[in-house]
Amino acid sequence: MIPILTPDEMTAVDTAAVAGGTSLETLIDRAGRAVALEALQMLGGTYGRRVTVVAGPGNNGADGRVAAKVLSQRGVVVRVVEPDCAELGVNDLVIDAAFGTGFRDEYLAPSVNGAAVLAVDIASGIDGTTGAQRGIAVQATRTITFGALKPGLVLGDGLAASGEVKVAEIGLDVSSATCHLATDEDIRWWVPERKSNAHKWNSATWIIAGSRGLTGAARLAALGALRSSAGYVRLSTPGPGAGPEDPIEAIGFALPVEFWDRDVLYAQDRMSSIVIGPGLGRDDATKASVRTVVAGAECAVVVDADALWALGDRPQRFTSGRRGPTVLTPHAGEFIQLIGGDIGADRVAAVRDLAVQTTAVVLLKGPTTIVAAPDGRTRLITSGSRALASAGTGDVLAGVIGAFLARGADPFEAAAAAAHVHGRAGTELGDGMIASDLPRAIRWWLTRTTTEHLEIHS
Repeated sequence: MIPILTPDEMTAVDTAAVAGGTSLETLIDRAGRAVALEALQMLGGTYGRRVTVVAGPGNNGADGRVAAKVLSQRGVVVRVVEPDCAELGVNDLVIDAAFGTGFRDEYLAPSVNGAAVLAVDIASGIDGTTGAQRGIAVQATRTITFGALKPGLVLGDGLAASGEVKVAEIGLDVSSATCHLATDEDIRWWVPERKSNAHKWNSATWIIAGSRGLTGAARLAALGALRSSAGYVRLSTPGPGAGPEDPIEAIGFALPVEFWDRDVLYAQDRMSSIVIGPGLGRDDATKASVRTVVAGAECAVVVDADALWALGDRPQRFTSGRRGPTVLTPHAGEFIQLIGGDIGADRVAAVRDLAVQTTAVVLLKGPTTIVAAPDGRTRLITSGSRALASAGTGDVLAGVIGAFLARGADPFEAAAAAAHVHGRAGTELGDGMIASDLPRAIRWWLTRTTTEHLEIHS
């Protein structure tokens, strides 16, 4: 995991470092030299190279001036200009050290005339907490940040504006971070492998999804669970004959069209997880059954799609007293409905607040998916791509989470791992992918990652 600290948290870390005996000048020197080293790598040499450093008045600008000095000593032709400079000329590289993560005004980035851009800490004009663009932000080729990522690097407009992001170690203690970016390596530890003597009931999940004429979501969720190594997948679509005919590996379990919550709660004893909601419908009877199942099920429950709608704008009424863990998986529109208002600029804070209120793990889908636990731990997932912005992909994700829970993963880690794997699979499939392509790609990615893990640790 890669630590993420807000600008205020990073300021506290800097202050603690200075109080511990590391001077601010030393930290600036280390940061500036790290910038210079990254610049040299981007330049591919020094002879005849031209660099303009846009340096502001604060510590960010000081980092840029140190980098300029080091590059000049190495033979690079360097010019240092103020942030209001409108003409940067012709350069091999522009170093953006105009404003750092604490910038709250608006910035009009100058034209770089096609040059590569190295941003210092964050692209100027990007809010360090929310990733929102303030004015016209710098569009960096690469960003070098210090000690930890900042939320603005991986959220909102900042995700695209930051380019490739690298974290430089300059001697700061960032162990206080409660928010982290998930990586491929994390998945190998978060999801337990099924034991060699396992049987199907050790990892059983129940998909309650779909409605008459709308069975695709149920099928996709079941395929997601099956391809993520759930040992047993039970599939129920309320109403006689309403369920999908495949996947044939899922075990059908009939439920009546109304009051099916009674059957679910009665037959839940061998289930490790329940996934409820994809394509389920929104009639009053369905809403009542969803609420009863969510409140009364004793195993882990993944609440998705129509089941989220059924919980209304006070979901804590049905989640706070549960015996088993709960994972809520809204997209932005569903999240707004759950909280009864706007998300606000700080999405991480909003997701954390809902996790606390509901005592549930909350996964907010988006270009950067945010996963928060009730204790404040947060994971950001950036493995996905625009290819996942298509119908049915969320149904697959719900099934993957259900499978990971059934395999014994911690609910918070199950949700984060599923989002990361889901994103990786979608990105590798690329544009033109449809949701039914995902389950096989997820299986392939998990198999490859597990094999690499065994080779590394053998």
